[in-house]
Amino acid sequence: MAEEKKLSKKVEELVDEVSKLTVLELSELVSALQEKLGVSAMPVAAAAAPAVAGDAAAPEATAGGLQTVVMTASGAQKINVIKALREINPNLTLMDAKGMTETVPAEVLKDAKAEDAKAAEAKLKAAGATVELK
Repeated sequence: MAEEKKLSKKVEELVDEVSKLTVLELSELVSALQEKLGVSAMPVAAAAAPAVAGDAAAPEATAGGLQTVVMTASGAQKINVIKALREINPNLTLMDAKGMTETVPAEVLKDAKAEDAKAAEAKLKAAGATVELK
């Protein structure tokens, strides 16, 4: 059995209060904390990936391998599409992703590598959205 980590009383109180928030309120809290603290919720691996892949991406960019992913219809399963949008772009807030599903056509990725565009297209189609690559 894993040992439970002891939390300070102040942290325990914060956890109790945060657990009472709705998803929308939680999203607002995250945005407010990011703004106040000057940080981003982007995973470290995702932030480091462009720097590592930068050399490999240069030949593709000059070869004209860039594509734009456009969602033309969100389909009936909007929640799944919202989840897919946030997987594709972790910087999207819940409200941004929801807005994209309501205002189609919407550019999901612009000037992305062909393989990234295909992966995004596959995720969105699996979620029920209609997608075009340009």
